[in-house]
Amino acid sequence: MRRFRLRRPALPRTRTGRRRLVRAVVAGCVLALLPATWLRLTTDDRLRTTADVPRTDVAVVFGAGLWDGEPSPYLAHRLDAAAELYRAGRIQVVLVTGDNSREDYDEPDAMRAYLTRHGVPDTRIVSDYAGFDTWDSCVRAKRIFGVDRAVLISQGFHIRRAVALCRAAGVSSYGVGVADRHDATWYYGGVRELFAAGKAALDATFRPDPHFLGPREPGVERALADASAGADG
Repeated sequence: MRRFRLRRPALPRTRTGRRRLVRAVVAGCVLALLPATWLRLTTDDRLRTTADVPRTDVAVVFGAGLWDGEPSPYLAHRLDAAAELYRAGRIQVVLVTGDNSREDYDEPDAMRAYLTRHGVPDTRIVSDYAGFDTWDSCVRAKRIFGVDRAVLISQGFHIRRAVALCRAAGVSSYGVGVADRHDATWYYGGVRELFAAGKAALDATFRPDPHFLGPREPGVERALADASAGADG
């Protein structure tokens, strides 16, 4: 019986060849890190906490998965931050954006139910059922729901990308990065962002239409009107 051995990649044998290989590897690393560097440089002045974020009419909470139909721990922490901002009077309306691409998976409705249980009136919550990724959520916030300024709420490893993409979509925003313990999910999210930064750079450059656009929806406008009527009353 013949045995087969895996051949190791042949390395350059000359000094010049080895130098070229090192330069190619370094160049590849630099190119891979450029999008992440862009995110950091363009968003440093837009990050806040729930205690010092400027008062803004609308907060946008991005979906982060469901567990047995309920918000995952990471998503629950985002919603907790939104409820805290509402109770503190720093926001008036919450736009929840997430995936509802199939009947048995409905992030926005689960997010709405969680917020109402934590003191946010149902009339102050607006649902975006086609927030399939961050770019789609930002574009739809602007073009479908008419949001020009917002507080964005997510985890720290994702918030820079959200702020940068919403800016590219025409939404001026501050980002609140929710703190979480550094478990396996947190580390996975951090590594994933290195790759997602590249897609973010492409989205910000070419600005594609979202997977689903649809007609303009007055939900945010009506919720703000309800908030104004409540203040007057």
